[in-house]
Amino acid sequence: MVAYGEFRQSFDKFDDDRFVFWGSRYFVEQYLSHQWTQEDLDCAEKFYASHSPNPEHSFPWPKDLFTKMVKENNGYFPVKLQCLPEGTCANIHVPVYIITAEGEWSRLVTFLETLLTHIWYPCTVATLSRFARDVIEDAFEKSVAEEDKWKADSRLHDFGFRGCTCVEQSLIGGTAHLLNFVGSDTMSAAYYAQFHLNNGKAVASSIPATEHSVMTAWPTEADAIRHMINKYGGDGGVFGTVMDSYDYTYALDKIVPAMMKQKEAKGKSLWVLRPDSGDPTDAIIQALEAADKAAGHTVKEVNGVPFKVLNGINALQGDGIGLSEMKKISAAVIAHGYSACNVAYGMGSGLLQKVNRDTMSFATKLCYIEYADGTKRNVMKKPKTASGKSSLPGCLKVSRVNGVPTVFPLKEGDEDPDGMMQTVWNNGPVDVKWEDFDSLRARVKREWAALPKKNDPVSAELKEVIVQWIKEFDEGYQEKLAL
Repeated sequence: MVAYGEFRQSFDKFDDDRFVFWGSRYFVEQYLSHQWTQEDLDCAEKFYASHSPNPEHSFPWPKDLFTKMVKENNGYFPVKLQCLPEGTCANIHVPVYIITAEGEWSRLVTFLETLLTHIWYPCTVATLSRFARDVIEDAFEKSVAEEDKWKADSRLHDFGFRGCTCVEQSLIGGTAHLLNFVGSDTMSAAYYAQFHLNNGKAVASSIPATEHSVMTAWPTEADAIRHMINKYGGDGGVFGTVMDSYDYTYALDKIVPAMMKQKEAKGKSLWVLRPDSGDPTDAIIQALEAADKAAGHTVKEVNGVPFKVLNGINALQGDGIGLSEMKKISAAVIAHGYSACNVAYGMGSGLLQKVNRDTMSFATKLCYIEYADGTKRNVMKKPKTASGKSSLPGCLKVSRVNGVPTVFPLKEGDEDPDGMMQTVWNNGPVDVKWEDFDSLRARVKREWAALPKKNDPVSAELKEVIVQWIKEFDEGYQEKLAL
């Protein structure tokens, strides 16, 4: 039996069907690598015995297979799992994993399907974050001088930890975001990526910044800001303050200029002003203009057009931010003559929470089966009422065509049966050469830029298999419907 996982829809139905693959290592290390024991079997038996609504009957489960797995396969799932290399960029309908089980073990595939399907989450967050990177890089291309382009790495900050359902979600989603940016307050992800995925080399960074409880704990906002300047200003330091605890306009027009003498006396530093209410675009323009009035700017030309780069002050918008808000703010910043490098974004629930499996319509589908009598059959789902949910038939292979991941039928005797797929599990642990996080970041950057925004990855050869399958199915349709 063979099954595979795929994204069937572009992110939020965008006119761009690229995605970033990420998350197989976590699944293998945290779940698939668990060895079942007799104690696990005993607990499973008690659980299924009590899970049926009829106390006289146990909920059905293949106890015999799980027992055999413990006794004969060292407690490991006897399946083969192949995945795209972490950080691979592809177009929808490219299989991201293929799972194979032989003989009686085939019934165990469905027991892994739910957990495997969870890979939709890190992939979707990584893809969303990459689209955000596109928005930022587009604005940078229009308005940021070459010597400031490096700032793009920190322009989207992960604010999502507190909005997650649990620490594990923050770790998985937060690490997916870090494939594209270095800014994160999700410490669980930053720590995991650094010490577990990148050999101890730093992956993320953040700055000391106030939030409302800090600002309101001081007698006045001015007192809070003076403290931040005194503690973190100078020596090239970076710090941030939220500015709308009481009166955003007053804070910008009165408090900011009043703080400049102290800030300048401390030496060179970057002060980040953060609104947290009001219209997101208007609030950012208001912050830039107030900072410009208080600290001035330097003019830098981009493509012959002058743009203002503020002296020692930036603004960050983290209130209700999504891709559409980022686009709107970027356009307004440029229209007002400011360089996009003056502005950073924070995304919380919009990054780690406001996605689901339907965002890119992820599914795991059966594609091939061999019956006990030796009969072999390609399997395909083709619902009349949902053509977008049709699946791919037969054993599959993913290979690059002109650098683009493409799906082919796997033929007997193929000299390179794995293609792009990496075997990460084969009836038990295998020696996987997991790449460090820096390498994965480089792959995402390289492959995303080279990939066509829209592409049909199904090869002509596989389309022939599909046509033949449909023909044979239609010819025997009434017979298949017979009771």
